[in-house]
Amino acid sequence: MKSRDPLGLRRALADRLLPMLVAAMALLGSLALGGALAAAGLSARWEGGAAAAIMVQVPPGTDAAAAARRLAALPDVAEATVIDRARMGDLLRPWLGNTENLPLPALVELRLMALHGAEELVARVHATLPGATVEAHGIWVARLLALAGALQRAAWAVLALVVLVAGMMIVVATRAGLAARRGTIAILHDMGATDGMIAGRFAARLAWLSGLGAAFGAGAAAPVLMLLGGMAAPLVGAAAAPPWIGLSVMPPAAALIAWATAQLTVRQWLRSLP
Repeated sequence: MKSRDPLGLRRALADRLLPMLVAAMALLGSLALGGALAAAGLSARWEGGAAAAIMVQVPPGTDAAAAARRLAALPDVAEATVIDRARMGDLLRPWLGNTENLPLPALVELRLMALHGAEELVARVHATLPGATVEAHGIWVARLLALAGALQRAAWAVLALVVLVAGMMIVVATRAGLAARRGTIAILHDMGATDGMIAGRFAARLAWLSGLGAAFGAGAAAPVLMLLGGMAAPLVGAAAAPPWIGLSVMPPAAALIAWATAQLTVRQWLRSLP
């Protein structure tokens, strides 16, 4: 009966250490992917939501509608809206209760085209309406957006590093397997076994082990990402779901990387044989 493992790869490439290492890499990669996508979503929510606004308290004795028209003409202002008394009452009711008999200031809400120009816009508002009070929370949001962008880039860098380290692990495992089965490979090669057949055996074995390990790693990352998503709910308004598509792609991606890396490594080694 013909052996299904003529190279003895089940002994040379054990099914314990490599899957555990790949699982650890997949766990780190999944967390980095989740962090990158969460940072991107948080940035989009902050930039496109109510954060992209500046509240201006009109100086006493100034017509609010006229002030809104002047402010709407400023650069980087998409819209200037006078906040009516009913809306102000709704906003202040949780802290002040009934505001019907309270003197409330006139407020103008400026919707910004982009947060990056918020600091310059504050200076223009003061120049346009001397004595106005500006609540420029958009400035702080812009800084938070810069931080979120940096975290996003760092997460993608970590993911790229994980892929690089995983590839190096496959190279080391492949070379160890080649060294362990050198004699058998040389005999089969002399008997007519092609480079494609030998490389295919190694690639299939390593792809299976890597895909299996990545499946365990991605599965372990899912509850962690769910927990972190629940903790981030107060910031994003709802619990962030794990990146299921990214997690599901992790095992086949790991298998493909392992297959390609093993193919290249084995073929290069075979070319060095006499």
